[in-house]
Amino acid sequence: MKEEYDFSAGRRGAIDPLPAGKTRITIRLDDEVLDWFREQVEAAGNGNYQSLINAALREHVQQRREPLEDTLRRVLREELRRPA
Repeated sequence: MKEEYDFSAGRRGAIDPLPAGKTRITIRLDDEVLDWFREQVEAAGNGNYQSLINAALREHVQQRREPLEDTLRRVLREELRRPA
């Protein structure tokens, strides 16, 4: 080990640059939830639990999006059911 190291060219921050379309955040999850995702990745033999969490969130968001036509039909049905 050297007695002196030169950090003059060093930079602060993350070592790996973020890919386009990704944002680094800090999030608090229940231990049980995090353990479940880690177990799923381990059972699969490889992978990244963070990617699995992202995929689960993405799937949830896509299922929650309702096409405009379906939204209009639902609102019209609700309005037609109301007594005058």
